[in-house]
Amino acid sequence: MAVETAPPSSPVPIPELTKIATEACDTSLKDATEYEHTKVGDWNSQIISSILKALITATAPTEPSTPPPYRFTVNSTIVQQGLIDKSAAADGAAGNAGKRGMHSASGAFWDVNRDGMWTFKYPGAEERGLDVVVSVTWFALS
Repeated sequence: MAVETAPPSSPVPIPELTKIATEACDTSLKDATEYEHTKVGDWNSQIISSILKALITATAPTEPSTPPPYRFTVNSTIVQQGLIDKSAAADGAAGNAGKRGMHSASGAFWDVNRDGMWTFKYPGAEERGLDVVVSVTWFALS
């Protein structure tokens, strides 16, 4: 599953959120062919910055004197897929070679009608031996 559905309070339609996150990951990882520890911090920073800029632009009020309607947080996690013997893969399936388990959870106390969270797993990461998961959280200000 690449995308989890967002609550109805999403400030940007889900297809647009998906496009924003995909483009940020595509751009940041365009030259990546494998996990490189020295570059992961930069990749994460680029992904986060790109998504934040796009969200701020997409939700900016038309009147410059009007305060922004939302605050956002963006989290990007990049995990290296393991390099293991295919015969030792989960269920013995070659397609499971190199996979590692990952579980992440978040919680918040907020107004469920106006605030929310959306999680995205970048489908283009696997060919690079990576898993990339992006989470966007928003808080309505008014």
